[in-house]
Parts: sequence; C-alpha cells; structure tokens
Amino acid sequence: MKKLPERPPVIGAENLLDYLTDIQSDPGFLRQVNEFNNRYLYWDELRYRLPDPDRRTAAWLFMKMLRMVRYETPPYSPLSLRYSATPEISRSLHIFDQYLFGNIKIHNKSIKLDQSYILSSLMEEAIASSILEGAATTHKAAKEMLRKGKKAANKSEQMVINNYRAMQHIMGQKDGPLTPEFILEVHRIVTENTLEDAAVGRFRKSDDIVVADPGTGTVHHVPPVHTEIPGMIEELCRFANAGDEDSGMFIHPVIKGIILHFLIGYIHPFEDGNGRCARSIFYWYVLSRGYWLFEYMPISRIILRSKKDYALAYLHTEYDEMDLTYFILYNIRCIEKARSDLLSYIEKKQTEQNATKAIIKTIPDINQRQADILRHMMENSDEYFTIREAMETHGVVYQTARTDLMNLADLGYIRKEKRGREFLFIFNEQCDLWK
Repeated sequence: MKKLPERPPVIGAENLLDYLTDIQSDPGFLRQVNEFNNRYLYWDELRYRLPDPDRRTAAWLFMKMLRMVRYETPPYSPLSLRYSATPEISRSLHIFDQYLFGNIKIHNKSIKLDQSYILSSLMEEAIASSILEGAATTHKAAKEMLRKGKKAANKSEQMVINNYRAMQHIMGQKDGPLTPEFILEVHRIVTENTLEDAAVGRFRKSDDIVVADPGTGTVHHVPPVHTEIPGMIEELCRFANAGDEDSGMFIHPVIKGIILHFLIGYIHPFEDGNGRCARSIFYWYVLSRGYWLFEYMPISRIILRSKKDYALAYLHTEYDEMDLTYFILYNIRCIEKARSDLLSYIEKKQTEQNATKAIIKTIPDINQRQADILRHMMENSDEYFTIREAMETHGVVYQTARTDLMNLADLGYIRKEKRGREFLFIFNEQCDLWK
C-alpha cells in the first residue's frame, strides 16, 4: 500500500450544534448519510462522495453518532475496543448459524463430506496463508509438494508445510482452552526452520519490529512495547475462554474469533509469523465453538485476493478509535465468499462422487476409497502418483495407501513402475474400465 488512509478528524464539542442544525434542515442529506453508514464507510471514503469539506465533516459527525448508539464494548482491558452490530453483520451471522454449524445441504439433500475434503481444504489454507505472508511459490507447486509428501527445498516451501502442520495441530486441540502456551506452540509450528531458533515459539524481546510495506517501507503499525506482550496475551486468553456469564455480555463466536485474529495481529507478539498465527487461532476458536464447516473453508485464499482491503481493515480500525467493525465486516465478507466457494466445490464433488459410484458398480471388488483413487487417476491419466500422495490425499497410513494402489495394479487398472526405491503408479490406458 503506497499511501496510508487519512485519519478521521477530531470534532470539538463547540462545533456540534452548527453541524447538527445543517443536517436536520436537509432530509436528502440525512438519507445519504444513512446510506454511507449502512455500508460502514471510512472517513476518507467520503472524499469523492462529498467534495465539500464542511458537508463531509457534518456527515462524518452524524455517522459517528449513529454508530455510538450501537457500540458493543468487548471486555478486553488492555485496549478500549468497540464494534457496531450492523444489519449486514447480523444477517451474515444468521446465515453462518444456519449453514456452518449444522448439516450442510445442497438441493435439499444433506451432504456427507469425507476426510479427503478436509485435507484438501487444509492444504489450500496453508498455501494461501503462506503466500499471503510472502512465500515465493505457486499454488500448483505447493499443492503437489503437500500431496506427494515432499521435503521443503527452501524457506517458502517450509512455510507451506509448517502452516499445513499447524492447521492439522489445531484440529486436534478443539476441546481445550486457549492458553499462552498453546499460542506459543502454534507459533513454533508455523515458524519451524524459517526463523532463528531463539525466535521460534517465543515472544519478541525487542521493539524494533513494525508492520511496514515491503516495497515502500511505509510503516502501517507500531505494535505495543515488548514488555506488555505477556500481559496482553494473558488477557487475550481470558477473553477467549470467558463465557457469557463471566463477561456479562454475549459475543457471537464468529465475531469473537475475528476479534482474536485482530488482537494477535495488533499485539504482534512475535518477530515473524504473526499473521499466520492469528489466522490459525481464528480457525481454532470457531472450530472449538462447533462451527465445524470452517474445516472446509480456506479463508486465506479469499484474503489473498484482497490483500489491500485486509490491510485497510486493520488500519481503519486502529485509526478510528479501535472500531473493530471495519475488520469484522471485512472478515465476514471473506467468510461469506468462502462459504459460496464451498457450495460450488461440493456440487463439483457430488459429480465426482457419482463417477466414483459408477466405478464401484463396475468393479465390485474395490472399496470407495480405491474407486476414488482410480477416478482421480483416470482424470489425470498423464500423471504419476505415489503411495505418499494417496496417504496425504485420503488421510490414511502408509500400509493402507500401499494396499489400495497395489490392489488396483493387480486388477490391471493402473500400472506400477519402480523408480529408485519408490513405486510410481499411473492409469493403465490399455484397460477398458467400462467393458
């Protein structure tokens, strides 16, 4: 981002009456201001909509007054946080409660999602989150590396592998509380072999870390001093673990997860890996609260498409009196896009499942997983597959993957070749599967 957003003006109490008089005498202006506020525009987004500086200031004043009426104040004592429950946020949360908490349906039919769907989504999240933080790799190369279980050849590939392991790790920790030790463990996983050992899984010990544009050097954010980090993280964990009775207010779990995401990014407790850690903790929180379909939604892939807006959501929040609504709205919209992508993905997978069922009817001696492997190899008939790839794709142990591939080879549907110490498998185009 070459240019930082303009900070909102500080409007003195002596100006309030004049501005309010102007607003009340212009019904059209009131409607316009309400429209701006419904979209939750930031101050400098009014510049071209209201070129006159006095009208712009008057509009901003009234927008802020309307927002203050709706403000909720999350109980996080180190910072004075607030957010507005806008109609868009409320509508989206209702949809998430319907579609991301219970059963998912396509064309009024409940859909069962198998283990390979989860693994594919975790890979997508790991890849996108790494690229978002500067990993120099392509999606295709990274996906092939994870599927084939290859070792990292450089730091960028190690970032992808680490993120994948972190996502797998949090999946197994959904029933425990959030603790500083858990956050440090997540950081250790996402930064292993990419940072100096002294910084891996440890809070930063200096104040020379800032968030800046890598191209221009423009500083976006100066984090709190390092001596405040342990206390802020302790309070973050207390906030995350508190129930409605403890905090005295209800915060929707998706909203709370987004706030945790923001806070780790704002506190910036580590030398590197803060963004990856923040997004991992968001996933952990919503999964721990029963929103299981987030397992299938690589949200970082959506964020990667709108990196500038992601940065602006942080800045708008910090510049406008820690109003989290900007960051919440940005993330809500990303989740909605990810949900839409998931529905399209499932419809595609339904077609694949039908093809797999047809194969099972034709070859009754194979199981569903083997039929799925065969279908995938048919669709990619010019590519070689490994036992390791079958393991990673279907989440099975080595012996199970080996048995699946060897069985298909013995039946003549795929060919096996020895390359060094490893078997490679490819679809046998000489066989007539549908004969």
